[in-house]
Amino acid sequence: MPSLGLAEVRIIAHTPEAARAVAEVLRRCFAGAEQRSYPGLDGDTRLHLTVDTATPAGPAGSSPAVGRSSAGIGAHSDEV
Repeated sequence: MPSLGLAEVRIIAHTPEAARAVAEVLRRCFAGAEQRSYPGLDGDTRLHLTVDTATPAGPAGSSPAVGRSSAGIGAHSDEV
């Protein structure tokens, strides 16, 4: 489970660009800690990020780079 104030957000989109666009909107509202992306089973894109709901986003440009991924890491244990 995430720490108090943190939320795990999972985005599933048809294209990587769509997933990144949603993540960018979330980063404008909340401070973000990390982002991971995975290919989906049906050719979709799965993007997971952690946001801090207790901390507002910083000034523009202070969020992590969009599209950063972790190679070699699969789905979370609670996913099929």
